[in-house]
Amino acid sequence: MTTDLATLTAAADGWDDMAGEFDKQKQAYKRDVHGISMGQTWLGLSADAANRRFDITLKEYENAQTEAKAVASLLRDAHTQFVDLRGKLETARKEAVEAGMKVSDQGRVSFDTERLSEGARTAYHHDPDYQDSVRKSVSSWQDRIDRLVKDVIDADKGVEIAFKAVVIDSDVTDGTTNGFNGKAQGDIEKYEAENADDIANRVANGEKMSAAELAELRRAFRDNSDDKAFSQTFLSGLGPDATIKFTNELNHLAYDSDKSHKAVYMDLQGGLADTVAKATQVPGSVADAPPGSQKFKEWLASDDGKFYREWTAGLNKYGPKNYGSDAGNPLYGYQSVVSMMQHSDAKFDDQFLYQMGDDLIAAEKKQPGIFTEWGAGHDGIRADAIDGLLGVMSKNPDAATAFFDPAGNGEGPNHVGNDHLHYLLGSGDDTREWPKHVTTGVSNIEMDDPLSRTGLGAALEAAATGQLPLKANQDAWPEVPHSDAQARVMHGIIDQLKPSEGTDAPVHENLRQPLANALAQYTNDTHEILGGMSADYVKASTGDGYFRDGNTAHLAVSQKDLVQVMRGLSEDPDAYAALHKAESRYIDGEMYKIPEGSTDFEQSAPLNKAGATLGAYSAIREDVINDGRMAKYSEADWKAKVAYHVIGGAVTPLAIPTAGGSIVVGDALQRGVDTWAWQWGNSMKAEADASANAAIADHYLDAHNQTVLMVDTWANNRTDIDTTTEAGKAKVEDLTNGILNSQDRGTNQTQRYLTDTSN
Repeated sequence: MTTDLATLTAAADGWDDMAGEFDKQKQAYKRDVHGISMGQTWLGLSADAANRRFDITLKEYENAQTEAKAVASLLRDAHTQFVDLRGKLETARKEAVEAGMKVSDQGRVSFDTERLSEGARTAYHHDPDYQDSVRKSVSSWQDRIDRLVKDVIDADKGVEIAFKAVVIDSDVTDGTTNGFNGKAQGDIEKYEAENADDIANRVANGEKMSAAELAELRRAFRDNSDDKAFSQTFLSGLGPDATIKFTNELNHLAYDSDKSHKAVYMDLQGGLADTVAKATQVPGSVADAPPGSQKFKEWLASDDGKFYREWTAGLNKYGPKNYGSDAGNPLYGYQSVVSMMQHSDAKFDDQFLYQMGDDLIAAEKKQPGIFTEWGAGHDGIRADAIDGLLGVMSKNPDAATAFFDPAGNGEGPNHVGNDHLHYLLGSGDDTREWPKHVTTGVSNIEMDDPLSRTGLGAALEAAATGQLPLKANQDAWPEVPHSDAQARVMHGIIDQLKPSEGTDAPVHENLRQPLANALAQYTNDTHEILGGMSADYVKASTGDGYFRDGNTAHLAVSQKDLVQVMRGLSEDPDAYAALHKAESRYIDGEMYKIPEGSTDFEQSAPLNKAGATLGAYSAIREDVINDGRMAKYSEADWKAKVAYHVIGGAVTPLAIPTAGGSIVVGDALQRGVDTWAWQWGNSMKAEADASANAAIADHYLDAHNQTVLMVDTWANNRTDIDTTTEAGKAKVEDLTNGILNSQDRGTNQTQRYLTDTSN
């Protein structure tokens, strides 16, 4: 904190001056010594011998100048890093003090009780909750300062590596035994990358590394996780083939030969994955250009695109290579690379993920069965690299949207188009045959992969919503703005899943929840479609499958297709619950939009539409429950699981990007739904067995009962309806009756779609 960092730049100036002096000496030597052997006054063997020696000396003057300039550059690089890091540390200390902490000269954080008033100090000493809160705050500030101090230590180690390397003569053929370094570089990160390369290559070759060497590699990854020069230098030195061997060896060490240090090897996997993510970032000038566009192709062919071009070409070469030692249990390069990528906390570039996905699909078509898991497989490595990559893609929703957008990936009005959605989600001879798990022995036995399509589900949820996939116990918000591309993806999902004439619409079990999460975020659209009263949705359903209204795109599909796909999703009770709860939240929001003093028609129109949608949900629910083929859940279990989801989820506010910045959704009070779910939850607490809870679920899921509760709560929160008077009660009853009549319409229409798929 007190070191005068300006001495580094002063030293750099001195080294630059030294380089200038070496240049003067070089010129003098070239003129007064080297030049003698070049003229016509000295000829013969002795002149030739002298000339060769003079050449070496002249070159040394040039190398000395190069080395001096490189040292000056390293000193300035170090100064820049230390100033930045110390600034962050100073800021953290200042903010900690402002938050009521003390920070000692040794960096230890404590609560500054001296700044408290006498009353506050007394309260602190006698309030355990207050003390616990302070302990957590102190720990948080301590962690932040410790992390920043560690960043300085990491940077200092990188500087040390660079200074040790810059003075080493890297040309053994220059005629000197240890001369100046004519290939000296002025970038600390490049020396760190070369040092890391040496360690990684030895790991890849199966050499045993010391704990200190592995610690240095971890430090290099950690210190340079956001440095593109380091990442590209490291990967260029290692190359795709050695990178695959390196990640395979890390897995072998973690899961087989050195399990006690598994955390170390997994951390290295994460560092390697972050390095690949950084190295393959496309610059901002072409970041928005579609992968198939001319702009992207021109960049790829340029010097700036050289690393990306060579690296992806190397992955294409070594991705289909079998690195397994057992012929009956292959391990292909693509499987290793994708499994390594899954360890990254960074977001991989849209372009790289798109190209990687295309390349994996092409490899699978060329070599069917390449992603099948044979026998015991390989610990830490997922056999289905395509599904694994889709899981990685789900962490970058924009990349997922671009990958699955049926409209294409090209520029201009005539999109090139892609069939990713059809190939991965659809059915037919031209779609993917999802890999099985094959047990080997006397005879091979094929089994379903329990993880099959988990990556696909996550990627589709991200692609259709533009948001990261929801976590457990998170509820979808029913009205989120969507782009045209996201709406096209959602429409494409329904189009691929809808049944052919006279068949059901089965949805793979690992797709039901994520696709329900996605569809739930289009509840404002599904509400209108199921309500059946909007011409805009009817017209667009037979056209583009979406339409634009202001700053958002709206999904448009036929009632029949929507109902049958929702029915397929609803085999999973949590998926059904996600849809039902989102619809309930949307209805609640629409009810509270009805202005005070509105006419009976203004009140009844949105409520009648709500009735039709709840009727549709009732028909879907009954169809699932009465399906004798539903073997995974008993009727009671299915209902109980729906109940637990509805009363247990929480809406997490989402920051939705818009043209004007961002808006936050999901934090509005949902009084009708809250009352409904709260009463339901209280009823559930009194019962312990599934049968009893199923009966309670029946009661609260019943469209009639839900309607009565929600309308009653809505009416009680209005000033224009006095529910304590007979007139007010009559009005509530009239509105409720209108909704119930609409429910019958929604139920009957939905039942026809579900019982007669040939219509």
